[in-house]
Amino acid sequence: MIVVFKKDADIKEIELLKKSLAKKGFHIHESHGENHYLIGLVGDTSKLDPGMLRAQTIVDKVVFVQEPYKKANRRFNPEDLVLDVDGHKLGGGFFSVIAGPCSVESRSQMVSIANSVKASGAGMLRGGAFKPRSSPYSFQGMGAEGLDILIEAKKETGLPIVTEIMSVSQLEKYHDMVDVIQIGARNMQNFDLLKEVGMLRKPVLLKRGMSATLEELLMSAEYVLAGGNSNVILCERGIRSFQKETRNVLDLSAVPVLKSKTHLPVIVDPSHATGIWSLVEPMSKAAVAAGADGLIIEVHNDPNNALCDGDQSIKPEKFDCLMKKLEKYLVLENKLLN
Repeated sequence: MIVVFKKDADIKEIELLKKSLAKKGFHIHESHGENHYLIGLVGDTSKLDPGMLRAQTIVDKVVFVQEPYKKANRRFNPEDLVLDVDGHKLGGGFFSVIAGPCSVESRSQMVSIANSVKASGAGMLRGGAFKPRSSPYSFQGMGAEGLDILIEAKKETGLPIVTEIMSVSQLEKYHDMVDVIQIGARNMQNFDLLKEVGMLRKPVLLKRGMSATLEELLMSAEYVLAGGNSNVILCERGIRSFQKETRNVLDLSAVPVLKSKTHLPVIVDPSHATGIWSLVEPMSKAAVAAGADGLIIEVHNDPNNALCDGDQSIKPEKFDCLMKKLEKYLVLENKLLN
C-alpha cells in the first residue's frame, strides 16, 4: 500500500501518522522528491482500513500495490535510481558501458584491454576471476590471482571493476576488492548470497536467470533491497528457448517492461545473449532504442585463443567502432554516455 501526501501537508502530522503506522507493525519506506512525498507500507495491509487513511487531511490518495515486490516497485520510487560508481553514473538518463574479457587470463591481456576500452569510452571494466561453467572441465577462472590483476588494471586506468562473486564465502573474502558485485544468471536465486550482498552498500549487478520471469528477477532484487542495499542494477542477458541459431534469446521487450515496473537501472548483455560476436553491434543498438541504461560487452584482444567465450567477444577495434556509433544513438534517446 502506498500513501501519497498532499503537497502542502504538514510535516509534523506526517510524522505522527508514520509513528502510528509503525506501532501497528508496518515497515515504512519513504520516497521524497521535488514533486511528491509518499510512503510505502510493507506488511499485512489487509488489517488496515484505507478509509481511515483517506480521511486524513494530509493524505492525497491511497494506492494498493498488487505486486509482491515492494522496494523494487516504481510506485514506491517514482524517480529513476541514479548510481554513481567512482564518478561513473548509471541510470536516470546516464548511460554507461561495461567492457572487458569474459575471464581474466593474464596481466598483459587485462591491462591492454582495459586501456583500449577506456580510450573508446567504456565507463567500467568487466573481467571474470571466478567463472561458473557448465562443464567442470572448462576453465574456471584464475580466482584470487585474477582479482589482483583486475586491481592492477584499475590502478592503471581508473576504471571501476565489475566482476562476479559466486558464493557467500567468496563475498566475505573479496567484496572489498571490487566496485560492482555481479550476481550471475545461475545465482539469481541464490537467496543466501542475495541476503549477504543486501547487507553491503556496494552496487550489485543482478543478471536475469536463463529461465526466470521478470517478476522472479524483481523478487531477487527485492532480497537485496530488503537487506538495506538500494544499489541494484538489473541485467537482461538472454533467456532459454528452443531455437539453436543463437546461444540464448535476447528478450529486449524486458527492458521497457522493467523500466515501467521498477526504478532500478536496466542494462543489456548482448554478448551472452547471442553468443555470436557479429550480433553484438546490432543488439547493442537495439538495446539503446529499447531504453536500456547501459551495456555489458565482452571485449578480447585475441578471441580465437580466449580461454572463455571467444565466439561472443569482439576485438578492441570493433568495440571502438561500436562506441562511436552508439554515441549517435544515445543522442536520439536523450541519454548521456558516462
